[in-house]
Amino acid sequence: MRNIAIVGIGHTVPRPVSPDVSYREMIHEAAVKAYQDAGISPRDVESFTVCAEDFNEGISITDEYVPDQLGAVQKPVHTVGGDGVHGIADAFLQIRTGLIDLAVVSSHSKASNLLTKDHVLNYALDPIFQRPLGLNPHYVAGLEMRRFLEESGVSPQACAGVVVKNRGNALVNPHAAHAARLDVDDVLRSELWFDPLHRAEAAAFADGACVVVLASEDRARALRGRPVWVRGVGWNTDTPWLENRDWARSIATRKAGAMACRVAGIRSPSDEIDFAEVDDTYAYKELQHLDALGLGGTCGAAESLARGTYDPTGALPVNVSGGSLGVGLMWEATGLFRVLEAVTQIRGEAGRRQLPEARTALVHSWRGVPTASCAVAIFAAEPRGGNGR
Repeated sequence: MRNIAIVGIGHTVPRPVSPDVSYREMIHEAAVKAYQDAGISPRDVESFTVCAEDFNEGISITDEYVPDQLGAVQKPVHTVGGDGVHGIADAFLQIRTGLIDLAVVSSHSKASNLLTKDHVLNYALDPIFQRPLGLNPHYVAGLEMRRFLEESGVSPQACAGVVVKNRGNALVNPHAAHAARLDVDDVLRSELWFDPLHRAEAAAFADGACVVVLASEDRARALRGRPVWVRGVGWNTDTPWLENRDWARSIATRKAGAMACRVAGIRSPSDEIDFAEVDDTYAYKELQHLDALGLGGTCGAAESLARGTYDPTGALPVNVSGGSLGVGLMWEATGLFRVLEAVTQIRGEAGRRQLPEARTALVHSWRGVPTASCAVAIFAAEPRGGNGR
């Protein structure tokens, strides 16, 4: 049971469009920063994990196109068809085997290159029974939001409040592409996209790349950087069948969170987690995910939001970075940008948005409509057996 840490992280600044650089140049910039942060050379890395989706890239076997910019030529490279947090779990398990001591996880988004994003997303729907209906895949989110509101009693105003909070938090994040000062009425006056989902409640895309270096405890302590310890990881994929899933609750989130907490030795997430970065691809999903993770409190996530619990000055800050609503949705790189915020906060390097108590963080990701695939990672200032909780 080896302790494992993030020892380096690098990224590009998310932008709505990036016509001046290729995705390879973006990955290279992030990789150089990550290696400098860790104080290593890419020659030292023993395994590379790339989180990408071939459909989004327009090419097959995506990992064949990344070794050059990562410094991974003639090194083990493989693709995880999942979010960046799935990649963190992958590297975590590789190091746990004892076969390697240094691994890299990379992911990127060049979403501005895709002119027909919804057409690509439609390929995730079942090709026999669902895709022939010709539904826009975001229609699925509208249906799920309706069911969530009906069963939970959460109001549309509460969902709009998530947008207000997250895009407002992004105003003090220099890495946010979609910061804005809004109120609930602004959100609810935006286009009614797929009733009851408003356009402002869906995260807008951004381009960006993020590279993370992970190391075993012995290697981490020998490096110059300040390690942030990966205390636990968990993942789960619920049924892909829309007809058979629970539309009001995120079962995959609940199971992934329980796994991560079990590995981390956390019994009461609401008491032991200092802050969280939780998927908010759609505003209602943040509330749904918080309840599934056991971070909704006794009154539920919507009421906790109204009480200010999730504000930067609250008892459990959530998405201080701005989340996807504020920073931008970046395909499989979305989760790594949430990891970036956790590492930055725990290191005490978050500047104006720095939290006074930021020692233990929970990061959650969801692969988006129409999947039910989630991953959770828990990070801390101290390893298991250290002086932390």
